[in-house]
Amino acid sequence: MTAEHQRLSVNASRKIPLEQWGPYLSERQWGTVREDYSSNGDAWNYFPFKDSHSRTYKWGEDGLAGICDFFGNLCFAIALWNGKDKILKERLFGLGNSEGNHGEDVKELYYQLDNIPTHYYMEYLYKYPQQAFPYDKLVQENRSRSRTEPEYEILDTGVFDKNEYFDVLTTYAKQSPQDIVIKIDVTNRGPKAAPITVLPTLWFYNRWSYVGSDKKPGISYLSKTAVKANHHRLGTYYLYFQKPDDCFFTENETNMEKITGKPNETPFVKDAFHDAVIEGKNLQALRDKKSGTKCSPVYKLNIPAGATKTIYCRLSNKLIENPFAVGFEKIFTTRKEEANDFYAAILPAGMDADMATIQRQALAGLLWSKQYYHYDVERWLTTGDGITPVSDTRKHGRNNDWKHLKNQDVIAMPDKWEYPWYAAWDLAFHCIAMAVADPCFAKHQLLLIMREWYMKPDGQLPAYEWNFSDVNPPVQGWAALQVYYIEKKKEGKGDILFLKKVFQKLLINFTWWMNRKDVKGNNLFEGGFLGLDNIGVFNRSSPLGSNMHLEQADGTSWMAMYALNMMDMALEIAIHDKAFEDTATKFFEQFVLIAEALNEHGLWNEDDKFFYDTLSIAGSQPLQLRIQSIVGLTTLFAVSNIQKKSLDKLDDFKKRMTWFENYRKRNNLFWPNEDRNDGEVVLLSLLPKERLVFLLTRLLNESEFLSEGGIRALSKYHKNNPYSVTINGTSYNAQYDPGDSTSDFYGGNSNWRGPVWMPMNYLVIQSIRKYGTFYGENLTVEYPTGSGVQLTLGEVADELTRRVISLFKKNDKGERKLYGEYNWFYKNPGNESLVLFYEYFHGDSGKGLGACHQTGWTALVAELINELHHSTAKTDLASEAVAAERLAKLRKTVEQADEIE
Repeated sequence: MTAEHQRLSVNASRKIPLEQWGPYLSERQWGTVREDYSSNGDAWNYFPFKDSHSRTYKWGEDGLAGICDFFGNLCFAIALWNGKDKILKERLFGLGNSEGNHGEDVKELYYQLDNIPTHYYMEYLYKYPQQAFPYDKLVQENRSRSRTEPEYEILDTGVFDKNEYFDVLTTYAKQSPQDIVIKIDVTNRGPKAAPITVLPTLWFYNRWSYVGSDKKPGISYLSKTAVKANHHRLGTYYLYFQKPDDCFFTENETNMEKITGKPNETPFVKDAFHDAVIEGKNLQALRDKKSGTKCSPVYKLNIPAGATKTIYCRLSNKLIENPFAVGFEKIFTTRKEEANDFYAAILPAGMDADMATIQRQALAGLLWSKQYYHYDVERWLTTGDGITPVSDTRKHGRNNDWKHLKNQDVIAMPDKWEYPWYAAWDLAFHCIAMAVADPCFAKHQLLLIMREWYMKPDGQLPAYEWNFSDVNPPVQGWAALQVYYIEKKKEGKGDILFLKKVFQKLLINFTWWMNRKDVKGNNLFEGGFLGLDNIGVFNRSSPLGSNMHLEQADGTSWMAMYALNMMDMALEIAIHDKAFEDTATKFFEQFVLIAEALNEHGLWNEDDKFFYDTLSIAGSQPLQLRIQSIVGLTTLFAVSNIQKKSLDKLDDFKKRMTWFENYRKRNNLFWPNEDRNDGEVVLLSLLPKERLVFLLTRLLNESEFLSEGGIRALSKYHKNNPYSVTINGTSYNAQYDPGDSTSDFYGGNSNWRGPVWMPMNYLVIQSIRKYGTFYGENLTVEYPTGSGVQLTLGEVADELTRRVISLFKKNDKGERKLYGEYNWFYKNPGNESLVLFYEYFHGDSGKGLGACHQTGWTALVAELINELHHSTAKTDLASEAVAAERLAKLRKTVEQADEIE
């Protein structure tokens, strides 16, 4: 049991398995729904980046390489100035939705290098140009580009061409839960000496302006190298630092003069440090001020070429006489060794260094993605922000029917800059990857989103803050099972209480789906875009007319998968608690009815051998929308293997299942399951064997879905064969876009058309692996289609896993597919081991696209590497067993020959 595992065991005993301090500070609070008090819901323009330096937030804080306590009260982050920028670098810069040719996008270079679940050790690397940061150039160039052109990135601007930049590595090492030592290493990567100003900044989240509290916190001067922070709930903390060149105090209050034109009553406002460092304003006033709600020591460094200078700070709830006593630096070595021990314990041994790096950075990025998230919809709708008053339009605007939602929790975000808000189905995928490192926190997150302050009383789960009423695929049950089995494999036993808690809440959600999304009551489901933004020919969430509705292949498949997941959970629980046996039967029968509807009621196209969405129009024949996409492939996901030894323990379920099967077969009704020859496993799936093979033929075709980096979301067939359909006189079209979408149904960053997406690939691989477990050597398919090479489905799952991993892994040239034309930068000394985890990947080249730190679901690559390692090990063992058997037979033959002789 490593030191980190011991700490985790303590956390597991808590109601919320979380450390008080961690990387819970957002990387972007501006441009979010929570900070939008406009009447038209234009969050990006109401609170743009240019205002973020001067205007206080109402619902959280943001910063660079920062930390905070789990209520976001007290925050610490770094600020930088290279002597040329027009603003102090206090937060990451990026484009708003209307500024980028493909929507919002961060335009910085930063890397979450290391982290462990308790955050006793963390590393964050930021690359800061020595030339003036190209803010205007990035905005203007991207605005001028069309959707068919690539985005203009910071590596295109030339500011990194001559290595004229600083590596700013911020490392956190905890002495104890409330005692954190901080090291800021600034390395000059350039060819000559360069100046940089560093401001390690401590400040309080401004709650006092909006809640009317008279208990305003404060930071006060203690000595030349220490300040004291008092908070009525958090208590007293001290920030210790080495002797600075200056020490400034100000208030975390809006600079009204800059934002509204009204004069400030005091010069001590949020951006006072910016004015002082860059413009020399109010320097003496900031030096003379000895208290405030924002404070920073100031270090003016001049760093020789290739050299590193280090600044140490310490944030502690203890009054320490000598915080930097001789040998204090050893804490970093100790905690790094503990982090190494932790990862050595949870990740497979014997991997090459590059694969180990990919896994560790994937999990580190996921752990860095934890964020304090604060949003009370009712209060947000009925109050102002001190700048814009309440309006009736806002009261009846976005999310007005979610007044019960009152969130104030630490949540694993998709990306703390691009998506600094949770999404229901994103979070489900995050939890699977999180279970590799911290299954207890993963379970907590899954349960959290089902709690009464999240889930609507009718059972709907909140989709995401831009529209909580939108519908994400119902993957929570599937994710809960994945987390359960990952932990069970590690610990040797499963957490049945967790499954019971999840199951009870999902019963309510499943009922909501049944009542709201099956319009005709025929087990064919809608659901809108279901997370697959631009995958169709039109916006599937917008009503087409009162005389028509869409029966979705993916909506129906997700519900079949949901029913199977609920059945599997109930069966697992029923082994320990017979009260769940009847419920397992209910979901089993529900699955059979959905499977029948999908296969028998018009979604399957016999000519194309594919499933399609079908548009039902009153008075007309149903219209199949024959676009070959991941929508049709979701039918693979509903698959379950039931062990006969488990069935033998559940007499009532087995009896009912047998009766239902006999009844349906006797009456020539659809039946989805198939017994294995050895009688040990029952397969339940949406797909009869014949249709499974048809779908795999398309899936594994390199001119259709199969790319070098995994499965495309849209078949490449549509590159030369665009799909077009006319509905009510309007023409709709869709074509293969391997990279960023050229359509904007859901805003500029809606890119589901052709790229490779990690969550879909993970689901495809897991499903094929389940089929492979059932069929074994009895079913082989061509891989790739047309190659003449026959593989079992287990081998196909391994090969697809290798393709996905190849996006991240270095090739013989030392390049990674995900970096595309930017590999020149990542081959430079010091950058070779840096890995990013993009939102999605180009369907042809494998280049990373979208959010570059979408470590939430892209961190699933860590679990894929685990699975491939174990699968390969099993194959090796099987090969060894076969070889041993052959050797034994050979020896026996030789012995017999000797006897005869």
